[in-house]
Amino acid sequence: MSTRRGFDRLARWYRPLEFAAFGSDLERARFEYLDRLAGCRDILLLGEGDGRCAERMAAIAPGARIVCVDSSPEMIRRAKRRLDARGVGAQVSFVLADLCTFVPADQSFDGIATLFVLDCFDAEGVESIIARMGHALRPGAPWLFADFVMPPGGFARLRARAWLSLLYAFFRWETALSVSSLPPSEALLERAGWRRTERLELQMGLVRSAVLMRS
Repeated sequence: MSTRRGFDRLARWYRPLEFAAFGSDLERARFEYLDRLAGCRDILLLGEGDGRCAERMAAIAPGARIVCVDSSPEMIRRAKRRLDARGVGAQVSFVLADLCTFVPADQSFDGIATLFVLDCFDAEGVESIIARMGHALRPGAPWLFADFVMPPGGFARLRARAWLSLLYAFFRWETALSVSSLPPSEALLERAGWRRTERLELQMGLVRSAVLMRS
């Protein structure tokens, strides 16, 4: 992703903008199933952002090693500051990397979360991320997914289409994001052998949080 400078610019305002647009629903979607990683020893969080998930994860799994990967130095700086202030900074490490090229070691994690990050890539990019992260996960590892999705029809779909058009236009303007529509992330996860075991839908189906397990 060629968006590092843009997300640096948004780092300060990301949370206020999120709450102004969707209230607490995006945060709820991120947090809803984090406790499913409570028994994990090594957790991978992709596109962590400002550290809210890592902070919650450190409380849920205090014995786990948590690795956060993000392409924005400013987001990482803010996340580290948050975690250090709460005394959990030593448990969490950060990797400054582009998810298009980041390759973790094989079978090095027993849990993963992609929370509002796969929507920044096209289908080919998401498929590549799924393949590379799949190799990094041990057998039985859960995959936590939260993202925007397109409802099947009716007013909910019209509403979602309007919101997504607005969001992608904004992020293209602010971050030079190259994509302009949602990738079929869940379909690509399913094609790679992942099956949804739990699901929460918010914002009339525009926002989904899910737990997936690999068959």
